[in-house]
Amino acid sequence: MKNRIVFFLFSFLFFLKANAQCAMCRAVLESEETQSAAEGINDGIVYLMAIPYILVGGIIFFIYRKYGALKK
Repeated sequence: MKNRIVFFLFSFLFFLKANAQCAMCRAVLESEETQSAAEGINDGIVYLMAIPYILVGGIIFFIYRKYGALKK
């Protein structure tokens, strides 16, 4: 159980450093002198990408707990 928690936390924190820009966004934002807008766009894209995975994972977890507990 402890290994699963550590794996989940590592997996959750690992994707936060991903560069998630599309090719057009990258081309437009690289022409800028300051990279603060590019970092903001990256964070927004990763945030929007993460929410559906967290919601689906939570639903699967609760279904598993509900029906997994009945088997014992």
